[in-house]
Amino acid sequence: MGAHLTALSLSPPELVDAAAATGYRYVGLRMTKVTPQEPHYPLAYDPALMRRTKTHLAATGVEVLDIELARLTSGDSPGDNLRFLEAGVELGALHVIAQLPDSDFARKTDRFSEFCELALLLGLTIDLEFPSWTETPDLREATRVLRAADQPNAGLLIDLLHFARSRSSVGDLRELPPEWFHFAHVCDAPAEIPATTAGLIHTARFERLFPGEGGIDMLGILDALPAGLPFALEIPRATLVAQVGGKEHTRLAIAAARRHLDAHRPAAAPAR
Repeated sequence: MGAHLTALSLSPPELVDAAAATGYRYVGLRMTKVTPQEPHYPLAYDPALMRRTKTHLAATGVEVLDIELARLTSGDSPGDNLRFLEAGVELGALHVIAQLPDSDFARKTDRFSEFCELALLLGLTIDLEFPSWTETPDLREATRVLRAADQPNAGLLIDLLHFARSRSSVGDLRELPPEWFHFAHVCDAPAEIPATTAGLIHTARFERLFPGEGGIDMLGILDALPAGLPFALEIPRATLVAQVGGKEHTRLAIAAARRHLDAHRPAAAPAR
């Protein structure tokens, strides 16, 4: 599967076409603007873009596995995301990536629970991601939220970069309920953890590495997850994309993932 951040310069229809041409079964679509600099594809509010995307999905057979990103901050109401969720259903998505940049545990848990309840009515899971620079920074805190929220459609998104950068425990990961996991974000990165928040964010958004090129214990983390999960390749590399283009970058990403991962875990190949 191809996560949109791998080739965010491609519009949703272009990403679908690139995925079909390079061997992906699924895509994840980024429907909200996370940073001021990145392109915005407002599928929830752009009927023409929605129609084009659905036409390309139907023509290629590629499916949408997830949509992103719902960032539930201290001032947000989960209900504000209803149209975003409805657009995901229209695209055929199954999962929604959420983050909780809120330091108040009770408040963020309540908001996450309410968001899960809203999504459950639409048949969607809410998969909590924990970037190490946010107020929900690691596996332990994300686990606390899921246990406190106690929602049947709540999940954890294990992004290999965020997992490694947060120094989360593979042993703890193995102990969690398998039904919490629906897919994983796969990439590599240097083993050394940046000392600053700016460094952490820069790597995450612009300079990840293909599987096998860095020092993350990719196989150790993935082996702690339930077998057969779809692997979503989230590997933004701004310099390389500028050199070769988004479509070629998606091809290079899946080729590297297959070389490094298929021989070790063929039950969960990157295209599923």
